[in-house]
Amino acid sequence: MVAHDPRKVALLTGANKGIGFETARQLGAMGMVVLVGARDPGRGERAAAMLRKEGIHARFVLLDVTKEETIKGAVDFVERQFRRLDVLVNNAGVLLPNAPSVGQGSAVRPPSDCTIESLRQTFETNFFGAFMVTKAFLPLLRRSEAGRIVNVSSMQASLQNKADYGRENGHTLFLAYCASKTALNVLTAVCANELRDTPIKINSICPGYVDTDLSSHMGTKSPAEAARIPVHYATLSADGPTGGFFDESGPIPW
Repeated sequence: MVAHDPRKVALLTGANKGIGFETARQLGAMGMVVLVGARDPGRGERAAAMLRKEGIHARFVLLDVTKEETIKGAVDFVERQFRRLDVLVNNAGVLLPNAPSVGQGSAVRPPSDCTIESLRQTFETNFFGAFMVTKAFLPLLRRSEAGRIVNVSSMQASLQNKADYGRENGHTLFLAYCASKTALNVLTAVCANELRDTPIKINSICPGYVDTDLSSHMGTKSPAEAARIPVHYATLSADGPTGGFFDESGPIPW
């Protein structure tokens, strides 16, 4: 009989760099086994090795959220090695270079110029990917004494912020990205309702404007600072919230 690791097990998607990597580092420093989900084996293995050098129990897991076969493979791995999952952080996300906010030179294209290809590809990762991963790992999360799901969203998902038509807001030009993150928030809300009679908690979080590849390193917050927010919601106590949308200051308007 295989002896399964008694420590809490956390799986993070898109965890080979940025917020995902720093979240894995902080959860690992708390004593969790961290599974570094990444679609690139070389980058994923290097990220896990870096964490192991710090004394963290980290393992790379091949996981491309747009490919169902890798999701199934990751579920099989966790089932075989740990029998359960305690924390799932849906961190993988894209802001495609051909999104409507990017035009020729300094020109900014309006949302109506968004291509259907950009919209579909963005949703494939930011929404459908998170849905498929959550659905696939839910049976293992149900085996945890206190399963936690954290969906990494964005302030740009807030419909209340978007609905201020009289205010110039350049971020409304990120149609594909904003819409996909709003959909992710819907996933959070409906899943929380489904899981309301279980110990599992699921929340959306906004890490802020972070210095990562996604922001072209223009963000004002470091990945380590931003990671404190998903870490907090990944380690909520039994009386913590579920089905909410939060940043470091508290609830964000839907």
